[in-house]
Amino acid sequence: MVLRRKIEAHIHPALIVLGGFLLLIIVGMLLLKLPQAATGHKLSWIDGLFTSTSAVCVTGLIVVDTGSFFSVFGQFIILLLIQMGGLGVMTLSVALYRWLGRNIPFKQRKILQELFTHTPREDIFHLVSSVIRYTVVIEATGFILLFLFFMNTMSLQRALWVSAFHAVSAFCNAGFSLFSSSLMNYETSIYVNSVIAVLIILGGIGFPVLYEMEQWIFLRKKKKTSLHLKTVLTTTLLLIISGAIVLGVLEYPENHDLLSWKSHILSSLFQSITARTAGFNTVDIAVISDAGLAILIFLMFVGASPGSCGGGVKTTTLALLVASSMSKIRARNRVVIGRKSLPDETVNRSLILVVLAISGISFIFFLLLATNGHLLTPVVEERGRFLPFLFETVSAFGTVGLSMGITGDLNAVGKALIATLMVVGRVGVLTFSYIFIKVNGTSAIEYAEENIMIG
Repeated sequence: MVLRRKIEAHIHPALIVLGGFLLLIIVGMLLLKLPQAATGHKLSWIDGLFTSTSAVCVTGLIVVDTGSFFSVFGQFIILLLIQMGGLGVMTLSVALYRWLGRNIPFKQRKILQELFTHTPREDIFHLVSSVIRYTVVIEATGFILLFLFFMNTMSLQRALWVSAFHAVSAFCNAGFSLFSSSLMNYETSIYVNSVIAVLIILGGIGFPVLYEMEQWIFLRKKKKTSLHLKTVLTTTLLLIISGAIVLGVLEYPENHDLLSWKSHILSSLFQSITARTAGFNTVDIAVISDAGLAILIFLMFVGASPGSCGGGVKTTTLALLVASSMSKIRARNRVVIGRKSLPDETVNRSLILVVLAISGISFIFFLLLATNGHLLTPVVEERGRFLPFLFETVSAFGTVGLSMGITGDLNAVGKALIATLMVVGRVGVLTFSYIFIKVNGTSAIEYAEENIMIG
């Protein structure tokens, strides 16, 4: 017992998070390798690892078609991995501690504080129960709404399974679909687009925001809203609207009749929403213009909000960087958002996060080009190797799942690289870096100051 406590004391909390995800990925890979998981096809080890990683990291990049390659049992395993990956290993472990009537270890309590709160909280059990409650209620509502639609177009049993799968996949921002063309067959369906889009947004704004919104709307606790909630909702709304407008203008339809315009507006809005870590698509990504793909890459890089099922550098990081730039231009000493000063440590962490994210993406992108530059798919022949690989890399980091169609053509090394980046994106680049970089706190040593030229 004493030896175990000594070992646990020297394990970094970030390593516990990473270890939990890796263990879940390995278990998922072994389950997907079972003969019962496929429909007569044999799944290779690397494809099993890739699929399990994509599901656990709620990404949605696929190397085999989910709906046709896997049996219902295999699809259920993928759905289970998505749900566990979306909720997070720590959330489930704390729920287990609660069920067993045991106290939560300090390190797990600390991890949950960092994952789901912007201010310290003591009622961790209540926090975790709220996360699970939101998940169950929102996914169940999404399931019912989707079932009411699909029951009219397919058998009852099929409609039940398709509705459940897509409700969980959408809320967890996973992007896995049982349809070979994702949601392209429902491009003009306002109903399906609306339900999936709302599930994506609710899963992407973060559990802390959902908790605070519940206090306001349902429990009538009219306390002052936090800066975190205001920042998340404002940034999310601006990204959705601006992304939809830019995509709508760039992908101007050739046919100008009213029906095509309605479909075009709906497609632009949906892609602006889904690009920020969800991964569903109602249009063929490979035929979008270069400028449109650049916008999607930016949205994928930003991603969802802290404490959510999504990846990316997060909406609050973008808001902090914009506010920090404006404060420096105006010669202010402190970064201000909504008449509130932000701690310097938070601002510095946001800058470090972006630098590390760009560095990681650039490194994996380079390795991907070096190991898979020989690929000659129809998409690559038309657009060149650079853009599809960059799109794939950012999609993996943001745990998005959108692709220009080269995922299945990657070799084993390329798939391993993308899988690694998916894990980094889901765990968090800062959390991942803490495992390898020892933090000793603030140094008491100060060196002589000297200026350098910039700009």
